[in-house]
Amino acid sequence: MKKFRGKKRYFRNMWHNANVECYDLDFEKDSWFDLWHTHLDFYGYGNNDLKIRREHCKAHIALYLDLLGKLQTLDQPYQSWLEIVDEDASLDAVYIHTPNPNADNFPLKIDNINWHCAVPHYLIDVIDLNKFTIGQYQWNSTNNYIVQSKNIGVEL
Repeated sequence: MKKFRGKKRYFRNMWHNANVECYDLDFEKDSWFDLWHTHLDFYGYGNNDLKIRREHCKAHIALYLDLLGKLQTLDQPYQSWLEIVDEDASLDAVYIHTPNPNADNFPLKIDNINWHCAVPHYLIDVIDLNKFTIGQYQWNSTNNYIVQSKNIGVEL
């Protein structure tokens, strides 16, 4: 494994990108989102080191909380969640979904989510279980976790 150089700059930029203001998102009355999502660990650095994975998870949660605040100004129902893929950190993402003209797929339902699953060890002290619900489901050969606010937005 190659040494991860420029960590300080990388994490500074990552935390900068964990701010909604970095995205050109419109939260006005007529806005809509069709499974909009963003990945903060696009290159999968979290696959190599648990500390790096946890830092990315913290940044995803910060972005998710920031988005929830902005979405409350939206004048329509919405779904928002954080998805964490055990096997590949580059697939971790924050999602927004609303009724949209592209497809009649709102509210989105993911089959077979176990909302009473054990929390992964690397997320135990990262996620506040008083604010969030964690669910687990299998997709192809990956183990996916959904982190969703308990009382904001439409449940998956």
